[in-house]
Amino acid sequence: MDKIDKHILNILQIDGRIRNAELAKRVGLSQGACLERVKKLENRGIISSYQAILNAEKIGIGIESFVQITLSRHKQDALNEFMEVVQNVPEIIECYYITGGADFLLKIAVENIKAYQNFLLNKLSTLPNLQHVETMMVMSNTKQSAPYQIK
Repeated sequence: MDKIDKHILNILQIDGRIRNAELAKRVGLSQGACLERVKKLENRGIISSYQAILNAEKIGIGIESFVQITLSRHKQDALNEFMEVVQNVPEIIECYYITGGADFLLKIAVENIKAYQNFLLNKLSTLPNLQHVETMMVMSNTKQSAPYQIK
């Protein structure tokens, strides 16, 4: 990855909808050369997807929380089972396997506190090998989806 690829990535992280002509102009390439570089970055898996960042409140998400999960078993099969099961729980919008006192950090998004209670009692508590759950409610979001710094 050279300096131009890095410049392309920095621009795309801020504006994933930029037109190829504008991107090419900003990085100093022809449109064809720029498009070819973007395709190569996609094919190499460096660009994994393009997404819209939504305003949670405007789509009915009133509660976001982070939940630390500690499992009762730490063998590979137990970890894999947990990671597989969370893929099918729509309220879990992010899942990180972490170090420290907990095993996983989940980001949860639901409509309201009643929905969170329902999620906790009827979904989260049914996940395999749960030993400990600790919820941290988000009071406000002061920085969201900031781009990676590519140097």
